[in-house]
This record gives sequence, C-alpha cells and structure tokens, in this order.
Amino acid sequence: MRIRFALAALFTFALSAGTRAEEPAKVSYYKDVRPILQQHCNGCHQPAKPLGGYVTTDHASLLKPGEREKAGVVPGKPDKSYLVEQIKVQSNGKAEMPRNRDPLNVIQIKTVTDWIAQGAVDDTPASAKTVAVDAANPPKYSAPPVVTALNYSPDGSRLAVTGYHEVLLYDTEKYALKSRLIGISERVQAVAYAPDGKKIAAVGGAPGRFGEVQVWNAEQEKLLVSAPVTFDTLYGVSWSPDGSKIAFGCADNTVRAVDALTGKQILQMGTHSDWVLGTVFSQDGLHLASVSRDMSMKLTHVETQRFIDNVTSITPGALKGGLMALDRRPMKEKKLQKIPADTPGAKPNVYDELVVAGADGIPRLYKMHREVKREIGDDSNRIREFERMPGRISAVAFDAEGGKFAAVSSLDGKGEVRIYDANTGAKVVCEKVTGPVYAVAWHPAGKLIASAGFDGIVWLHEAATGKLVSSFTVLPK
Repeated sequence: MRIRFALAALFTFALSAGTRAEEPAKVSYYKDVRPILQQHCNGCHQPAKPLGGYVTTDHASLLKPGEREKAGVVPGKPDKSYLVEQIKVQSNGKAEMPRNRDPLNVIQIKTVTDWIAQGAVDDTPASAKTVAVDAANPPKYSAPPVVTALNYSPDGSRLAVTGYHEVLLYDTEKYALKSRLIGISERVQAVAYAPDGKKIAAVGGAPGRFGEVQVWNAEQEKLLVSAPVTFDTLYGVSWSPDGSKIAFGCADNTVRAVDALTGKQILQMGTHSDWVLGTVFSQDGLHLASVSRDMSMKLTHVETQRFIDNVTSITPGALKGGLMALDRRPMKEKKLQKIPADTPGAKPNVYDELVVAGADGIPRLYKMHREVKREIGDDSNRIREFERMPGRISAVAFDAEGGKFAAVSSLDGKGEVRIYDANTGAKVVCEKVTGPVYAVAWHPAGKLIASAGFDGIVWLHEAATGKLVSSFTVLPK
C-alpha cells in the first residue's frame, strides 16, 4: 500500500512539474521589462521626446494609446497590444521599433510578450516609485544641486549649468534662468555646446541602470536625440570640430562616439582599464584623446577606431593618480606636426597640445602626437608641469586664445580656482571660493570665468585678477 501511495504521489508530482515546465516563467515588469525599455525605447519615447505620442518611461503610460489611438499594452492580450506589433521582427528581419536600430532579440521580445500575456502587472517596489520628472513636472529643489559641469555658448549669451534631471540655461546679461532642458537622466555629468552654438550635448544617466547621450536644440528647448549607452552614467562629453560627432567616456572603461544627428554609435575604443572621465577631439577631428582613472591619457584614430598611443608616460609611478580632466589648446598658428609613418592615416597633421590633470593636483601640458620613438621610462610628449593645486583637479579649460587655462580643485571640504599662463606657468588664484569646485568655463570674450561645485553656487571671476565679480545660486523655483 505504501509503495502504491508513493508511486501515485511521484506520478502526481511529475505531472504537475511537467505542466509547470510548459508554462512561461513569471515575468517581472520592474526587473525584466523595464530594463529592456530603458535600453531600447526610452530614448525616443519619453516626455521630452514622445515619438508617435507614446511614452515608455513609466508603467501607466505603457497602457495608453499613442497618436494612432491603439493601446500600447492591453493586459492579458499581447495580440491586441500595439507595442508587441511594433517590436515584432518581420519576414525581412527588421522591426518597426526600435527605429533605425537592430531589432530586439528573440528573448527580449518573448519577455515583453509573456509579461503582457500574464496581465502586464506593475510590480515596481514602493521604495522605487518616484514622482515623474518632466517639463510639466520639473524638479523641485530643497537645496541647490551639486554642479558637475558648466559651458558657455560660443556667442557668450548663455551659460549651461547641470542640475538634477536637467540642464539649466542662464542668460549672461543678468545671469537669470531662461530655459530648463529636462530629460530622463537623473545625473547630468557633462555638458557642451556644439561648435555652431545651435545644439547642446549632455551625458549622464542613472548609476547602475543606464547611460544616456542627449542632444538638444537649445533655442527651441527640444530634445533631438536621446541615445542609451551602457548600463551606467557617462562622462566627459565633447564635440568634433565639424559638429558631426559627439564623444564621451564610460564607466565600462570604454571611449565611445556617436553620430550627432542620429545617436548611432560610430566609435568604441576599449584599452583603458578604468572609468573614462574626459574626451577631446584634435583640431582636424581625425583623433580623439581620452583620460581615465587608470592614470593614462590615450589617443584613438577616429575613422578606424584604433588605439594609437599612450600620450602620457606608461612608466609606473610617473603619474600619482587617476586623470579626470583635459582640454585641447586653441592654437593661433596652425602649424603641422609630423606623425610617425606607422600611424593609421598617417600624414602631416595639425599640431595639438593638451592640458591634463587629476588626482595628484598637477596640471600638465602635452603634445597630442608622439614625434620620437618611445623609450622605457620616457615622457617625451610632456611639454611642462604647472604648480600643484590643493587636492584633486576635477576640470580644466583653455581660454579662446589658448594663452591661459583655468583649473579647479577640492580638498577637505574646500575648493580652489586658478588661472595659469600656459607659456610661463604664472598663476592667479581666484578669491572668495566657499566650497569644493568641480566645474569651470571661460566666457568666449576671455575676461571672465565661471566655476561651481558642491554648494551649487556659480562664481564669476575676473580672469586677469581673480577678483570675484558676482555669484548666483542654482536653485530653480
């Protein structure tokens, strides 16, 4: 009797296990579906850029119809859900969405479809639910934000300042807030105007979730491009001289660049061994320099995506800490520099110099391209070192003429802003800086610099003397 009972129980268990095996595993919106939407859909379907009138950044919006008046998600009915119709791969191997990108893979499509079939439940934890932030619901500040980056427009009429979920644009006549460019990235780590001043690029993201490149039409406050990249925040944005490419660094140790019109990736270089925090193109746009926490500055050939050289010395101990900031020196005389014949695309090239700085607090000036054969222990690209600043240097910036550069640092809750003569090393220390400083920018006219950091105050100093002209607190109402 006991044997029969045991066999019957075993048969019942096997039958139920087999039935369960045929059923799709329970799909989580928060853990499974949301990351897919973040990586592939949110760039074009967010409040700042609701392509087709459809938003994918929150659960409630997924259930709403877009411009075609078809419900994006119908719980329990994937065959009636327009979202499934759009991501489904057709016989030609393409899908309607994501637009101009590779289709989702089979597993991703099945995940979304199964989630809808199972009722499209929102299982977002209460602790993770936040109030949506967009143009209709702008960020509300109880204290000034930490300012991570500043950049003047080429004509000097606007100053771009990073905030929470947004880039704030101030006019430079009275430094009054004029525009708020609000996107989906919680952190905006770097911002830069295009060479023609018509667009703004911003990079950032959400730590451990996604990185994002944004391109805005500054005057119309319109988001033109939102490209998700990697699964962590991005840093050190820069434009190519012709405005066609945008480069940035990533926390996955790569340097990348995208097409400025489409956001499509066109470059990836992976020889850094730590986070990449800064990038800058050569004057002719053929090469890209990058700096990293790995204590190196590297050079990449843009067209071939090939790593060319370590601009800084690779000798252990030559640099005492990670590199965080760099800028290319504007050169009045467009002289040429001879590049070694084995360099990809080798030919006489525009001579470039770079200022670089980081954790050891010492700004250094380097030639971008090596002119002599590398020797063990050499640092032959280095032109000069400048007097050490207190703490680590977070940002450097040349003036429009290339004769001076500004650098900002912080240590033990204090900050310093300095202006160096790039030829002599003479310095000016700016007065009345009240806290750690992380960002600096030169007004195009060259007489004023803006700096900011931990306490959300933007200081405006006279470049020639370091005198504080005025200041304002970043605290939108």
